[in-house]
Amino acid sequence: MSDFSEELTRPGSEDDQVETSMVSGTGMHFPWLRKHLDTIATRGRKKKDFAQSTGACLSLIQEALLKHQWQRAAEYMHSYLQTLEDSDSSQRQMAPEIIWKLGSEILFYHPKSNVETFNTFADQMKNIGVLNYLKISLQHALYLIHHGMLEDANRNLSQAETWRYGEKSSSQEILINLVQAYKGLLEYYSWSKKKMELSQLDKDDYAYSTEAQNIFSQSWKTSVNFSALIKTPGVWDPFVKSYVEMLEFYGDRDGAREVLTRYAYDERFPSNPNAHVYLCDFLKRAAAPAAELLRALEILYQIVPSHKLMLEFHMLLRKSEKEEHRKLGLEVLFGLLDFAGCTKNITAWKYLASYVRQILMENHLGWVQEEWKSRKNWWPTFHFSYFWAKSDWKEDKDLAYEKAFVAGMLLGKGCRYFRYILKQDHQDLRKKIKRMKKSVKKYSIVKPGV
Repeated sequence: MSDFSEELTRPGSEDDQVETSMVSGTGMHFPWLRKHLDTIATRGRKKKDFAQSTGACLSLIQEALLKHQWQRAAEYMHSYLQTLEDSDSSQRQMAPEIIWKLGSEILFYHPKSNVETFNTFADQMKNIGVLNYLKISLQHALYLIHHGMLEDANRNLSQAETWRYGEKSSSQEILINLVQAYKGLLEYYSWSKKKMELSQLDKDDYAYSTEAQNIFSQSWKTSVNFSALIKTPGVWDPFVKSYVEMLEFYGDRDGAREVLTRYAYDERFPSNPNAHVYLCDFLKRAAAPAAELLRALEILYQIVPSHKLMLEFHMLLRKSEKEEHRKLGLEVLFGLLDFAGCTKNITAWKYLASYVRQILMENHLGWVQEEWKSRKNWWPTFHFSYFWAKSDWKEDKDLAYEKAFVAGMLLGKGCRYFRYILKQDHQDLRKKIKRMKKSVKKYSIVKPGV
């Protein structure tokens, strides 16, 4: 199999242009396709057109990749290597990156490929495309991590970390930071294992203090590798999470808060819902004041109104003494249930059923009408059709009950969903359904006060 990368990266010689086939030592077939490509590119003309040939070859490779025809793609790839000799300097400079992307994809999925083959190909491409050295090294390391070869990946990243070519550009600096951060992730993995081992030792044992010192040393190296990258605008979720976990483990909550606050609110960073989720989770762990958590959750609500944390946001608003908060609590529940992915969320329906009833008992009919006004034309079909009544009752009777309660409050006792559930005879729900019928009769917004 080691012959494969050699075939893949070696430009054809004049002898290869003869219409023959070549077979590698492992039985992989690499026919020389230049004549075939010339026919495609020039529509039968004998005159060879380099640009048209390579363009046609690239299209054939892309087609083979889309169809997962890895052997066919490898055969075309052998011919595409001629782009390394392109007379156009701009095309010649782009060739190594294209060859790396296509070749690594083929080698990753080819049934006869292996780690040794991929390593050989990666090392060759690093030397051919020096401008892409860092990118190739990083992707090579990720391939090794995928195969569980963590030491090899770490060694690969260490080599890349010290690599320099010409003057250091801003893009090169970001790549170096990224290489260091992935190296930090590998160190974080090692740190996590040591932390787990430490938790199983007796604190009075000598081995505990020794292991604790080793962990502290490991965390310092890891934090150095993370710190540069996470200050650079971008989406760095796994690095931020790992770094924050280490800071919290050593009691540096202020440092963790600073990292997460910058990640969520710094305008230079792209919008990222996860950044706000991490901050909210941290504030919960740190037992932050309710007002601070409310502010963080409200921003998340504006970005992702369907997030599961919205149920916690609702409960905080519901408990608030401020009327505007309690009104927003109703809006949050309606907003959550606007999304198809939340239609089966029994907790959301349970909260809405009880909260609508509570609000109407408190004479805030206008709040409910305001939310219902924009939904009355599509929620009945989306949530409360006869089809959904039968389906919900069959799949989850508790869910059907909560939805029927809401349907009755919003659409009245004539709603088909409500009527279907009302007619069902179920011993465990019989009393609840009877209470539901009375509440709907008394508080439904269709006929208030009846």
